[in-house]
Amino acid sequence: MSGGRAISGTNAGDSRNDLSGSSGHDARAGSVTGDIPFHRDLPDRHGPPPGQLPAGIDGFVGRTDELGLLDAALTDRDGGRAVVSVHVVAGTAGAGKTSLALHWAHRAKDRFPDGQLFVNLRGYDPGEPVTPEQALRGFLRALGVPAAQVPGDAETAAALYRALLAERRVLVLLDDAASATQVRPLLPGAGESMVLVTSRSRLSGLAVRDSARRVTLGTLPEPEAVALLQAVTSGRRTDDDLDSLAELARLCARLPLALRIAAERAAGRPHLRTAELTAELRDGSALRDAPGSGGEDEADAVLTVFAWAYRALPPPAARLFRLLGLHPVADFGPHPAAALADLPVSGARRLLDDLAAAHLLERTAPDRYHFHDLLRAYAADRARTEEPPEERDAALRRVLDWYLHTADAAQTWIKPAEDHLPLPDPVGSVPPQAFADHGAAADWAEREHLTFPALVRAAVAAGLDAHATSMAELAWRAMAPSAARADWIDPGHAGLEAAERSDDPYAQLRLLTVLGTIHRETNRFEAGLECLRRALEVARRTGRRFDEARVLNTIGLIHLRRRQLDLAGTHFAEAAAILEELDDRRLAAAVHANVAAVSHKAGRLPEAATALDQALAINRAADDRRGLGNALRLLAVLQLESGQADTALRSAQEALEIALTLHSDTLEAYWLIALGDTQRATAAHEEALTSYQRSAALHRRLGDRGREALAWRGAGLTYTAMERPGEAADFHRQAAAVHQELGDAWEHAVELDHLAAVLHPKDPAVARGYWTRALTHLTPYTDPRAEGVRARIERQLAQ
Repeated sequence: MSGGRAISGTNAGDSRNDLSGSSGHDARAGSVTGDIPFHRDLPDRHGPPPGQLPAGIDGFVGRTDELGLLDAALTDRDGGRAVVSVHVVAGTAGAGKTSLALHWAHRAKDRFPDGQLFVNLRGYDPGEPVTPEQALRGFLRALGVPAAQVPGDAETAAALYRALLAERRVLVLLDDAASATQVRPLLPGAGESMVLVTSRSRLSGLAVRDSARRVTLGTLPEPEAVALLQAVTSGRRTDDDLDSLAELARLCARLPLALRIAAERAAGRPHLRTAELTAELRDGSALRDAPGSGGEDEADAVLTVFAWAYRALPPPAARLFRLLGLHPVADFGPHPAAALADLPVSGARRLLDDLAAAHLLERTAPDRYHFHDLLRAYAADRARTEEPPEERDAALRRVLDWYLHTADAAQTWIKPAEDHLPLPDPVGSVPPQAFADHGAAADWAEREHLTFPALVRAAVAAGLDAHATSMAELAWRAMAPSAARADWIDPGHAGLEAAERSDDPYAQLRLLTVLGTIHRETNRFEAGLECLRRALEVARRTGRRFDEARVLNTIGLIHLRRRQLDLAGTHFAEAAAILEELDDRRLAAAVHANVAAVSHKAGRLPEAATALDQALAINRAADDRRGLGNALRLLAVLQLESGQADTALRSAQEALEIALTLHSDTLEAYWLIALGDTQRATAAHEEALTSYQRSAALHRRLGDRGREALAWRGAGLTYTAMERPGEAADFHRQAAAVHQELGDAWEHAVELDHLAAVLHPKDPAVARGYWTRALTHLTPYTDPRAEGVRARIERQLAQ
């Protein structure tokens, strides 16, 4: 065996080096403030503060009273600085809520030295709103939390967010909220931060429960509406009389969104008198039934302005505008816009800039654009009215094909070991995006993370089941490294249903296998087994022997995590027999490593060493980096248990280097536990704590609370070695609580054993209680390691 062959059965009955996984159902909701911190916990505050505010609106005018109300929120009744205040800016669509909030935020940002956070919650967008979990991930990263350490469950992420803001003075702007439920997890718990929410709803729940104050925006007073028209047209029109401007303002229902579009239209036609413009607008009222959440007159006025501005567009810009209404989400770049219209990217970029100049789109970044939800709905209505069904279908096919092939290109960097899907040639002329390296691919995947589920839904709605299936698969294969695995489950099921409708057994097999894998990685073991059993049936029915072996191996992994060692061994043996028949060595190496893990967990170390030798030899011959890293991780465990700590440290370090080169958070998270164990054994205690801390953070984001608790166990053992029993006991208690909640009797017993060992010197009676409880959990297990643990605890209790 490479790196040290002397593996013996010594200490086979001792649980302290057991690195087995754990089972469970759902990620435990916890509080970061209740978790025990490692030796370094929260991000360094000396980095640059977040500055997420989008640019304010040029030429903002009016709203003096409302701005004054917000200014007053900066101080309490005694003139001091206010403590966590929540203000809701409510009003009809198009009333300028976001413009007001951004204008005030930029004016007041110096009062918030620790930064500004911003998110568009898309509460009234025709697509899916932003969830609190998604918003929290963005906020935590802006506050300095590395992507890998962002918690995966909402309650834990919210607790960390509150902890980070407790000592800061930050302005949090939550734009376009639909409900108090969407907002509440994003509120700071204490401190001097301020939250500004915009919404079409009054959000009365925030006022009742969270003491929010409300600023209600109606239409602009006529003088302010006229002033806004003058501000936008300043320098481009000089002869407008006030009466004509007032008439134009009334035709726009004195709503800022409509006023800005109308003013830009007027500025582009300086040769026409205002009276002529108002007559043209008055005669152009149409599309009375498009969406609006204000009164009927206001909605009609807004639609009239939209129609007026739209009809003035040159035909290429008008066509792109209405086709953009078919895009599944409101945010996009020039490449998918080009694909929709089948234009060169450079031409699409010019037209997008023209639409932004007309206030029909908002440019949010150098290559990113955003639709106001009313304008997006209007564009979709124009597409339904003016584009033939076949052209609408073709446009959707083009953009779906572009995303499919671009995601396939991203997969090359993000999941290079995965086989690529067979994709049809794209129907459009816009080539997919290319990526120079892993970072570029991951950045794209991160930006489009929320787009993929919408693309799957759009394909399903259009009856394009093959596209929906492929999009669901590629959403997994090109998933951003920082994304939570559970985010893929809904599009995965939608893709599976599409594959069933189209009677595509091979796609069903792939999706069921991935669903089973995701459920396994997020501790949803029963759901995972259900998917995998269905996949096994499909594989056997279609004669896919290799896939049958792969599914059997994955089922075995679930039983291994649950310490059902006989079941795990049976499934691995079945998989190994098929792979030997097929002469497939790569997957066979993984199965050998899994057999070694079963033998190790059972305490049969010589058998584990033999199986691991086979895995290492195959992995090295095949240059399988992922397989080699996993084998090296297990080799480190075996070497450590046989007393070869220095050799084990080198094996664990080599494994972790492979995980980092593969850019795999899942592998890094688990293999860090083995590294921490070897560092602890070589008295590198600070390094061990760092490894366990990162492992815990990664596993929390990935949703694997069982393995997160294993990292806590490592921290507890490290503090024991550092002769700091109080901190050690805290970590073991925390880990024991998780294992108990997850129903993992074995890991719960092991943790109680560690906790008793820490407490025994000062409180033997309490320790005996924990050992007694541990014995009750060990009853189902009869393998040599379990018998050894049981015998040792019984000796402790007999003393």
